[in-house]
Amino acid sequence: MGKIVFYEGRNFQGRHWECSSDCMDTFRHFNYCNSIRVSGGHCVLYEKPYYMGYQYILSPGEYPDYHWWMGFNNCIRSCQMFPPYRGSYRMRIYNRPDMMGHSMEFMDDCPNVYDRFRYRDIFSCNIMEGYWIFYEHPNYRGRQYFLRPGEYRACGDWGCHNPMVGSFRRMRTLM
Repeated sequence: MGKIVFYEGRNFQGRHWECSSDCMDTFRHFNYCNSIRVSGGHCVLYEKPYYMGYQYILSPGEYPDYHWWMGFNNCIRSCQMFPPYRGSYRMRIYNRPDMMGHSMEFMDDCPNVYDRFRYRDIFSCNIMEGYWIFYEHPNYRGRQYFLRPGEYRACGDWGCHNPMVGSFRRMRTLM
């Protein structure tokens, strides 16, 4: 599927650990993470064990410092791997919980939700095809939230406490 190499030091220095599957708690493998190499697929990193806390979605590549993956700190405590996806993308967002209220369907990236949807808050959504990333602010900035196919009846279902979504994009594999 893929592989992640976590390094305690910046620029791929110091103690490291290779991971090729999901890991609920990385603490026994390393104390902190300052650089990462990702190959063969995407990964979602979490600030806390058991896939909780801040999420960081990484594409294949090299990240010499935690700022390169928009990290708030050097604490990574769990991770999930996702194989490359080359299918189509489709989702419907709603401005109310439980798939209620105004809705709009998307099949492409959206750098500014308000400009296209006319609402700042997304309370629920249905991911019909593909993997998606929600961002707290426009232009793909701020906290990240990973969404796989399924129904999300409340914003807490994708791990956030505030329904404000500024932008979103498809998690795509470059050919």
